[in-house]
Amino acid sequence: MRLKTLKLAICGLLIALTWAVFGQTIGHQFINYDDPLYVLDNAHVRAGLSLQSVIWAFTHVHSQNWHPLTTMSHMLDCQLFGLKAGAHHFVNVFWHTAAAVLLFLVLEQMTNSLWASAFVAAVFTIHPLRVESVAWIAERKDVLSGFFFMLTLLAYFRWTKKQTLGRYATMSILFALGLMSKPMLVTLPIVLLLLDYWPLNRSQRSEDRSQKKSKWSGLMIEKIPLFALSAGSVFATLWAQNFALGSTEFLPLKWRITNAIFSYFEYVRQMFWPADLIPFYVHPENRLELWRLISAAIVLIGITAIAFVRRRKNPYLIVGWFWYLIMLIPVIGIVQVGLQGHADRYTYLPQIGLVIALVWLICDLTKSCLPRRRSPRRPKAGRLQATLLSGAAAIIVATLSILSWRQTTHWRDTETLWKHTLAITPDSDVAQVGLAGILFVRGEIDEAADHYQRALRLRDGNVAAHYGLGKALAAKQKTDEAIFHFQKTLSIQPDYVAASNDLGVLFASKGEIANAIAAWRQTLSFDADDPNATNDLAWVLATAADADLRDGREALALAQRAIRSGGETPFTLRTLAAAQAENNQFANAVATAERGENLAKQQGNVAMAESLRQCADLFRRGEPMHATQVSH
Repeated sequence: MRLKTLKLAICGLLIALTWAVFGQTIGHQFINYDDPLYVLDNAHVRAGLSLQSVIWAFTHVHSQNWHPLTTMSHMLDCQLFGLKAGAHHFVNVFWHTAAAVLLFLVLEQMTNSLWASAFVAAVFTIHPLRVESVAWIAERKDVLSGFFFMLTLLAYFRWTKKQTLGRYATMSILFALGLMSKPMLVTLPIVLLLLDYWPLNRSQRSEDRSQKKSKWSGLMIEKIPLFALSAGSVFATLWAQNFALGSTEFLPLKWRITNAIFSYFEYVRQMFWPADLIPFYVHPENRLELWRLISAAIVLIGITAIAFVRRRKNPYLIVGWFWYLIMLIPVIGIVQVGLQGHADRYTYLPQIGLVIALVWLICDLTKSCLPRRRSPRRPKAGRLQATLLSGAAAIIVATLSILSWRQTTHWRDTETLWKHTLAITPDSDVAQVGLAGILFVRGEIDEAADHYQRALRLRDGNVAAHYGLGKALAAKQKTDEAIFHFQKTLSIQPDYVAASNDLGVLFASKGEIANAIAAWRQTLSFDADDPNATNDLAWVLATAADADLRDGREALALAQRAIRSGGETPFTLRTLAAAQAENNQFANAVATAERGENLAKQQGNVAMAESLRQCADLFRRGEPMHATQVSH
């Protein structure tokens, strides 16, 4: 009973610690880095959770990834809370808290070491490298996949105790849910093999080589269904990231390998010295000094050698170290997605292996955190040693908590985040773009354009900079220059649907309807249900002055799809009415226009209400609408 109470108390402390550090995010805002892609500008996500949205989540790529469970999580948030940023942050912290508590429970059950497990969970919970995963709404995939990762470990441990089909199925389902949250979990079956070696001791470390080989073969065979799930996730991810910015052809293999070696070292350094953390680290490309690379390689090889040599006496070293190395493989940059050198969020689960190895080594060296014994008394020297270790642990946790709390404050809003980043790395083109974005929203167009241009001077291939500069130029009525930058955006990243949508609008404003149609069709080739492209394309197909460009049947189908995707608005209803009129369905067109007019009046949109009234009058006379302007 006393042990159970103690475990409950530790869980309570982990919960309190997490919220003491990250609870401040409830007062934070969305930021303009990926949050728009995941939530703010995604009509499918904003529409909330429904059967249709679930189907979309499973059948479409979301922000160059296939993670339907994460997508549905954001949809549920929007349905429950709308776009209240604090509520979305609350959910992130909730999932992180659950993952931390589960990590403690699963480690304690596997190792029978209460305090070592508690300390590992505490470091995982509040290390400054966790801030990016928890304080960034777009990184919901980290905390959600972490939750299912821990549940899978717990389910696996229970299965090893009683190997029933039901328990294996439960473990497999939890693993599949984790993969559908973030495909980085593809290495989990290998982590389970490591746990078989230690602390579960299922590998039966025997001197008989044939017995050892047979045992390992059995352990691998039993995990074949899990490896199959991983293979499916890898296939889905490669398909989803086919057009991802910064894919492998942009960076030579040599650069990717050298950066991977350095990143493995850098994550270890950041674990011990988590200073100057920012959301985007510029890829070093070929600028890594040789001495840095050689030093990193020596450290990595040295640690690996020590772990291998000590594998029998200190098995947790090789388990923890290879946990770290293997879990980072999907994001270490050999297959490059994005142009970052490395990222704090990538350490969310891999760093656990490093902490396990270090904590258990300290316990072994001091003999103070070993599995519980029945001896009621401990020698005086042992009690002193335990007291010193407890004090050191408390200082470490307190220090990490303070550092994480301060780091979290940098994420309170867009401007704060990017100013902090530029203070550390003035040559960050991503930070320049981020700051430009908030200036653009404020209406400071010239200042925004200046930052976009600075970003392009730093790296001409920055898609977001080309797109943002195009938006700024369009706002200044510099249409041709804006078109150039939108086209440049799409030449680098063809699936940048915001750029193809805006490009279509600019072409339509110039009367180049054929080019506008081509731009919106490019959007629909990547997202057939994009509400903006479907509505705009339906409008021009129904109303184009050139009869050769009109197609009433397709216009009607697209208009109906636009309403299914984005809901009824005065704009979509006007488009539907125009499409119905083009198909000689004038009675339906009048009724639709009147419904749109009433909705516009309810919203206080006087101009749109008048436009819809005029449409209804036109349709009552049996005349379709032929124009050139886009319907928004």
